[in-house]
Amino acid sequence: MVVSAALGAVLTGCGMIDEDLSDCGKEATVDYEVQLVTNMSLELELQLDAQTDKEIMDLLRQYMSRIFTDHAHDVDLSFYETQGDSARLLHDQHIMDANQRRYVLHLPIHEYQHLATANLVDNAMVSLAGDERCHRSQLLQQKGDTITPHTTGLFTARLPMQLVEGVDQTFYVRLYMANCASALVVDPRRFKADDIRVVASGFASRYQICDSSFVFDTAAPVIATDRLTAKTDPRVCYCTVNFPSREAGQTRSGHAAVGDLHSVVGDLQSPTRTVIETQEPFVAQPGEQSLWEYRVYVTNADGTVTESIVGIREPLRAGQLKIIQVWIGDDGRVNSESPEVGVSVTLDWKPGNTYEPEI
Repeated sequence: MVVSAALGAVLTGCGMIDEDLSDCGKEATVDYEVQLVTNMSLELELQLDAQTDKEIMDLLRQYMSRIFTDHAHDVDLSFYETQGDSARLLHDQHIMDANQRRYVLHLPIHEYQHLATANLVDNAMVSLAGDERCHRSQLLQQKGDTITPHTTGLFTARLPMQLVEGVDQTFYVRLYMANCASALVVDPRRFKADDIRVVASGFASRYQICDSSFVFDTAAPVIATDRLTAKTDPRVCYCTVNFPSREAGQTRSGHAAVGDLHSVVGDLQSPTRTVIETQEPFVAQPGEQSLWEYRVYVTNADGTVTESIVGIREPLRAGQLKIIQVWIGDDGRVNSESPEVGVSVTLDWKPGNTYEPEI
C-alpha cells in the first residue's frame, strides 16, 4: 500500500536551511520503490535439480530470501546542493517496511541531487559514511582480518531534482541492489575430512553512491562464510554476501562503474513488477584470470591441512547469486568440473602462509 508522510516538521520552514533559498517552499511528492533485479531463482534452477537437490535448494532459497528481497526496512534520504562542495541541505530517515512508499516533502524551491539508501539498520557490516557531501557519500564495509557476510540486501538510488514554483511535481525514485551473494556447495563423500573451513575474497570494500561505483582496496577483504547443513543430504553449503567482484580487465585496486548494469535494469523496468528475474545483466564470458575466489581449508585425518584456492573467472555483480559445486578428493583437494573455475592446491598448508592471486 502506498502511504503519505511528511519529511519532518523541522524541514517545513524553507528559510531555515539556507538564507539564499526562496522564502517560499512547496510540496513535492516523492515515490520510492525497491526494484530487485536478480537471477536468484534462475540460478537455483540452473545449478540444482528440483528433485535430487531439493533439500540443498530449499536451504539456499531460505538463506537467500532475506537478501534478495524487494522489501526495504529502513531508508536514509539526503538532498544535496548541486554546486560547490555538494553540501547536504536536507536529511531524513524513515522506517519504510514495504517495497513502496510515497512521501510528501515540503522543500525550498531549489535544485537538488538526491541520494537514498535502504536496509542499513540491520546490517552491522556496512555503514553510511561521508554523507555530509554528495560526492563523498559511500557504503563502507567494516575492516578486519576476516569479516562476516552482509546480513541484508542493500539498495541505493540517486536522482536529480529541480523544484519549480507553481507546478505540481512527482519524483520517482527506484532503489537498486548494491550487494550480491554466492554459495559453494561442497560434496565431502569421496574423502573423509575432519574439518572444512571456507572463506571468500576478491570483492569491493566500499560503494560510492553518487557515481554508482565500487572501490577495490589493494588488500581485498576476506569474507567468512555461513555454513548450511541439510538433514539427509551430506553436501554442505558455504554462503557469503558481499559487495561485487571486479570485472574482467580491472586492476587489483580502483573503481568499477556499474552504469552499464543500471542501463540494462532500466530497459527491464515494468510498472507492475518490483522483482525481475533475469540472466541478462549477469551474463559474462570467463576471463583468463580469476576475478574472485573461495579459499577452502580441509583438515585431514593425519592433522595436515590442504588449502585449495577456487578461483572464479566470471564476475559476481550486484543483484546476482552464483552457485559453485565442488567435491573433496584425495589429500583433501577440492575438485570442480566447471569451465569457469580453476583450482590451485597447497598440501600441508601452514597458518601464516600467504597467497597472492593474479586478480
